[in-house]
Amino acid sequence: MNFKQSIRWFWPIIPILGALIFTAVLLILFGASPLEAAQSMWRGAFGDQSKTLSVLAFWIPLLLSSVGLLVTFTAGLWNIGVEGQIVMGAIAASWVALKFPGPQFLLIPLEIMAAMLAAALWAGLTAILKTRGGVHEIFGGLALNNLAIILTNYLISGPWQPPEGGTFRGTQPFQAAALLPRFAESRFSPISFVFAVIAFGLIILALRGTVWGLKLRALGKNPRSAFLLGVSSEREAILAMMFCGALAGLGGAVRVLSWFDSLRQSISGGIGFLALLVVMLASFRMFWVPLIALFFSAVLNGSISLQLRTQLHSSLGGVLTGVLVLFMLLFGNPGVLRIGKRSKEEVRDER
Repeated sequence: MNFKQSIRWFWPIIPILGALIFTAVLLILFGASPLEAAQSMWRGAFGDQSKTLSVLAFWIPLLLSSVGLLVTFTAGLWNIGVEGQIVMGAIAASWVALKFPGPQFLLIPLEIMAAMLAAALWAGLTAILKTRGGVHEIFGGLALNNLAIILTNYLISGPWQPPEGGTFRGTQPFQAAALLPRFAESRFSPISFVFAVIAFGLIILALRGTVWGLKLRALGKNPRSAFLLGVSSEREAILAMMFCGALAGLGGAVRVLSWFDSLRQSISGGIGFLALLVVMLASFRMFWVPLIALFFSAVLNGSISLQLRTQLHSSLGGVLTGVLVLFMLLFGNPGVLRIGKRSKEEVRDER
């Protein structure tokens, strides 16, 4: 790997470092200690076993959604609707948990399959709106996000309301057999970690070692040329969206069956939009995705302890995320340095 290739490989770190430096300067201007804030966030994220497990519990649905987005981005699709797909996965898993009695070994596979199927169909609807109706996937995805949120609120306050009456807080708690087994009374489920590892491995294999992955890359690079080569843009777009939706739905199931024990309002926690930022910060390099997702999970979980240990508000994590968006837009592409023209070898390395 030559110098130019090295810069391109490590470029995803640049926006993160820039955002950290910018946030540190802001803290100094307001009379706060960046070092104290960083130490507090570190202790809040990894100070003990329970906090570390919370970071991992949030990281898993974020990673599942992010690796799913690698598929749609490879195909040249902006799956903004991933947030709604997480919600639909959570709704479908909740339906099985609330309506079907049974042993854990039967309920959990049913919940997972229902979540992945519902979210895949929801994502497929966005793709059909694009390929058949001419509705851009960004607008279709945003509309379906809102519909998924409305459906959640309706179910919580209506048909699935607790026995004590309607509320926007959530449904009644699920039966114990419907929940994913959790480690040490935390929100972290080892089974969900296995799901994430398998999903990541499948994405690597699909995008790098299959004809389908080659078709998606061709579609994403040049749709017209892909069509002339016999690649069906409609079929591949729908499949890519549904594949991503299935993984997002799996993340929604993990969220509702381990992080919570019932369907709640705002069940996704903004994970879908955060996953978009993770993939863009990674510059679509799949091996960077787990690390950047873990960074975000640590920042958001660690910032909760800021008010307890310092005079800083817990929203600092959100500020850092917003600054990261800005720096990603400014420096997210190493081409801003005009580092020569890419050779065929460099393009092959990026893939």
